[in-house]
Amino acid sequence: MPDSKDKGKGKAPQRPEEGEEAEASNKSSSNTKKISPKMIESLMNMNPALKNELASMDQDKATQLLANMDMSQLLTGLSLDGKNKKDMASYKFWQTQPVPRFEDQANQKAITQGPIKIINPDEVSRTPDALVEGFEWCTLDLTDPEELKELYELLNNHYVEDDNAMFRFSYSQSFLHWALMSPGWKKEWHVGVRATKSRKLVASICGVPTEIRVRNQKIKVTEINFLCIHKKLRSKRLTPVLIKEITRRCYINGIFQAIYTGGVVLPTPVSSCRYYHRPLDWLKLYEVGFSFLPHGSTKARQITKNQLPEATALPGLRPMEVKDIDAVYDLLERYMQRFQLNQAFTREEIEHWFVYKKTEGKDQVVWTYVVEDPQTHKITDFVSFYNLESTVINNPKHDTVRAAYLYYYATETAFTGDEKALKKRLLVLINDGLICAKNAKFDVFNALTLHDNPLFLEQLKFGAGDGQLHFYLYNYRAAPVPGGINDKNQLDEKKMGGVGIVML
Repeated sequence: MPDSKDKGKGKAPQRPEEGEEAEASNKSSSNTKKISPKMIESLMNMNPALKNELASMDQDKATQLLANMDMSQLLTGLSLDGKNKKDMASYKFWQTQPVPRFEDQANQKAITQGPIKIINPDEVSRTPDALVEGFEWCTLDLTDPEELKELYELLNNHYVEDDNAMFRFSYSQSFLHWALMSPGWKKEWHVGVRATKSRKLVASICGVPTEIRVRNQKIKVTEINFLCIHKKLRSKRLTPVLIKEITRRCYINGIFQAIYTGGVVLPTPVSSCRYYHRPLDWLKLYEVGFSFLPHGSTKARQITKNQLPEATALPGLRPMEVKDIDAVYDLLERYMQRFQLNQAFTREEIEHWFVYKKTEGKDQVVWTYVVEDPQTHKITDFVSFYNLESTVINNPKHDTVRAAYLYYYATETAFTGDEKALKKRLLVLINDGLICAKNAKFDVFNALTLHDNPLFLEQLKFGAGDGQLHFYLYNYRAAPVPGGINDKNQLDEKKMGGVGIVML
């Protein structure tokens, strides 16, 4: 079961000259299917898995496959220079795994949804594969402050950086507690590798159990995350071994499917989304190199452009409390089932993922706000975001960027059948979320093109980023679901309704 190591969370790229994007969007979609030999060569170089699979096909079949694949999938990852590409055993590893093949894309109507391989738990090995000499398996005990600190230090020193080595994700110990100890968590799914002599933690891969719906079919899955290998050991080809080990442990526990994300194309995405970024402190983002100064503009103009009101607009907006759990659970369950791929929350998960409980020594990770109708006292809306900071590398003025990530939200307006009303409501609800994040001293607010986000991203001054996020299902075949972008990798409200799950 693979990892989500490369999140694809890139910087805000420079915008095209005025009119370029509009002109591109007006071109016939049929033109996007005409791929030049030079583009094919670039695509092959940037997507080794695709290149490897096409090499085994005859030319006509390979051409047909390319013609039927979404350009949004083919073109994503092209901004990556290889720094953070996953070590996936040069993709030969994927030939041995129960994952959909690229060629399945060529005949989507023929895809039969369901497990790819039936697993007999009695036939699963009770012992892990051997590691290279000098290293050994361990199971992390994240209730032990020392072991939690070890994982924290491994991730903060060796996890994903952007391609220019300017930023590195900084997962706090509080974040790791929140992300890896959700209801039903299993200690044995927090896998580590230690150096035998020094006992130093040098690699990790983790999973938590949950349930998802794929076109109304509910399945138990493991959500895979935090595959990290010490930089000095990346030539040891540990990644496939780590994936096989977490898979073995999940199989033993009766979980045979997984969900994971990545910023590069692997066999084979069930959907692809694009990152968008909304500056909250534009000047700081400019000073660290995250945002740019548009041609002909000034710093003062950009600061003014990105200003937000000091006060929220929705009457009855307040922080979520324990007493709101049942109402949020009911609202979110109904809202999620509007999407083809979504998380099937339990009441216990609602409490864990959305309710902030002050605990001494723990930082706040998630912010959730509900809208309580002043007359009926019914919860009509809610919005949430979580904190994932990035360390700024070698910057004389700033050492951290505080990033808020749009998490889950829902509104009763979605059930009126009036999309204009939904759009209007979300513009206010999410803008209030932006104001709350600004007041909580965040520097940037990030969001993907999933959920109903295309309805408000551009209007709320989110800028398209250079990062993609691909969603994958392990040992489960399903026809692709839309990710809010078209085949030109642009926002498209007609491509909503697909992805309704947020991966950390």
